[in-house]
Amino acid sequence: MGKQQDVGQADQHSETGTTAHRPIGGSADARLALAQDPTTPQMTLIDLASDPSAVVRKTVAARPDAPAQALRPLTRDQDRQVREAVARNPSTSIANLMRLVKDADRWVRWAVAGNPACDESIRRVMSEASDKELRGLLAESRELEPELAARLTDDVSPEVRERLGTHTHDPDVITTLMADRTARVRKGVARNPRTTAEQRSALAADPVVDVRAALVRAVELDEADLVRLVDDRSVQVRLAMATSEVVPPHIREALTRDPDEMVAAAARDFRPGAGTASAVRAPRIAHRPSAAGPGRRGNTGR
Repeated sequence: MGKQQDVGQADQHSETGTTAHRPIGGSADARLALAQDPTTPQMTLIDLASDPSAVVRKTVAARPDAPAQALRPLTRDQDRQVREAVARNPSTSIANLMRLVKDADRWVRWAVAGNPACDESIRRVMSEASDKELRGLLAESRELEPELAARLTDDVSPEVRERLGTHTHDPDVITTLMADRTARVRKGVARNPRTTAEQRSALAADPVVDVRAALVRAVELDEADLVRLVDDRSVQVRLAMATSEVVPPHIREALTRDPDEMVAAAARDFRPGAGTASAVRAPRIAHRPSAAGPGRRGNTGR
């Protein structure tokens, strides 16, 4: 994690050993170049944090070497993209992240979730937030404390519990979510590569088709489970097996003789690496779509 610098430190680019303060003037492009220049002194960055151009302020907000005196006022900037840049900055202090995780704009809040500077105090606030997506992002965090993970197993949102089931490293959490009454939550667990062989066998017998289909796409199964699933009553499950990257060749060969021609054809035509596998996705730390215009996203939370 970067470290916010004190403005009283000597500027390493100054011949005199004291902090040089460059006068700011000229066009917005010139000020932007100054904000982008790695040799720009700390005092100048502080001044640029109040620049009339939001692009210049955003550039300062994104600098890992930006001093605390520059980032602090930018957490309250009127431009949400400036605040979002501060929320992503690994040098942003815990106090500023705490302010931003409660920001009125959802994209700013979601950006905090991906900041490596987040600590337990920030994650605790996220776990108690009314913003479902923020809790979902927390559920995908590898640094999630057992206490907070246990809290999320009772989250009111099935989506949050599903995302927790897919990404958790906690065996107790996996065990708890295996018994969740909502199928999509068990489907999330089925995609988790950290399940045990016994848990995978239980999921292979799940009464819900989507759970079994997700399982065969995502993880390797014992031979006994594979043999049983080759004759699964659901075409969807057998088709998922036929196109899964993790199903062994002899099982796929058996599926070439499937009574459903679509399954048989998929097994015959399968090519490794063709993009048909459903791998566990990485935690989806929210990034604002680049095509989104200023009027396409609201400033209010969900």
